[in-house]
Amino acid sequence: MLWLFFIILFINLIIWISFGHLAFVLCLTASSLLFIFITNFFRSPKRLITAGPLDILAPADGKVVVIEKTFEGELLKEERIQLSIFMSLFNVHANWYPFEGKVIHYSHQQGNFHAAYLPKSSCENERSTILLLASVNQKTVLIRQIAGAMARRIVTYAYTDKRVHLNEHLGFIKFGSRVDLFFPVDDVEILVKPGDKTVGNRTIVARWKEQPTVNN
Repeated sequence: MLWLFFIILFINLIIWISFGHLAFVLCLTASSLLFIFITNFFRSPKRLITAGPLDILAPADGKVVVIEKTFEGELLKEERIQLSIFMSLFNVHANWYPFEGKVIHYSHQQGNFHAAYLPKSSCENERSTILLLASVNQKTVLIRQIAGAMARRIVTYAYTDKRVHLNEHLGFIKFGSRVDLFFPVDDVEILVKPGDKTVGNRTIVARWKEQPTVNN
């Protein structure tokens, strides 16, 4: 954000020199509000949690807008339980891994920029897709970062074969957007409902049904 501060400072100095005190005060007020908004939007807090081995955490701050059984036809080609979290302009837009595991697929797809709360945004908008293999039971969850009407850039830190952990950032979506989770139909208990608010890396949104296995 340092570069933005100096750009705003330079513009305000030009306004002051060229147009006088009143224009400078108006410009300074507007630019200060803009700076505060952008700084607040791009905050990326570090959150630490100790979760149970079967817990699945929210990957994002926001509001649960979808919980339904659906056919995931882009990568998995099978029925899954979809859980979608919509992030408004005022939410933290950093994303976290929901459990410890291994990335077994990563891809980025170009697309449209429909409003992120619409169901079609999951398969038509620009998006990044991460398939995560859970260490606890070798089950997979598909995570999809979706750009919204104002989002124009998705940052993803995942790559194929990467080992990931709780408390680790998955990526960042710039401006209004959403994250979809696609769970195996018979292997999880959903612990939230549509309309619930989530806090990334803190809210437990689901739990694996079966007991963990021991990895050698």
